[in-house]
Amino acid sequence: MTDQQTLYQTLTALRGEHRELDELIAGTVVQSTCDQIDLQRLKKRKLWLKDQIIRIENMLLPDIIA
Repeated sequence: MTDQQTLYQTLTALRGEHRELDELIAGTVVQSTCDQIDLQRLKKRKLWLKDQIIRIENMLLPDIIA
């Protein structure tokens, strides 16, 4: 398996987790079943995942000089 394939697999996993957290946060806000500290932790995790997704996408896309 190449490094690029590994990055694509990691990217897919991170996107899946990000999507799951998005759904969990939306459901939590609607149902009010979670306290604010737990909600903040979920949101911070989601932001961290987004940062990792962007970092990996930048690694996979070549730099184009215009």
